[in-house]
Amino acid sequence: MADTQQVDAKAERVVARLAGRIAGFSTAHGGAEGQVAYLGQRGARIVLVGEDGEWGDVVAPSYEIAAQAVEKAGITVHESFDGEFAGKVRTGPYEWSRMAGIQLGGSRSNT
Repeated sequence: MADTQQVDAKAERVVARLAGRIAGFSTAHGGAEGQVAYLGQRGARIVLVGEDGEWGDVVAPSYEIAAQAVEKAGITVHESFDGEFAGKVRTGPYEWSRMAGIQLGGSRSNT
């Protein structure tokens, strides 16, 4: 029983830490929405998009912990990263040159 309690307490701390980071991002960017993507054994990626178009992500050790963290942070969660949600992301010259370079076989560095 003690082992289960230790695991639960550790998971709760991880959820709280992630929720704090998500809430901090949301506060800094006028609100935020997110999407949780399963990464297999690596866990889950929480992609965040702020109301100002800035984006970021955090990785959780499991999908369940990620889901609990976004719920605790109180953000809107989308099932997929497409449509209106994806359209909120603001990209700049760096992202465009990097994406074009990778797609066209060019340099991976920003030149």
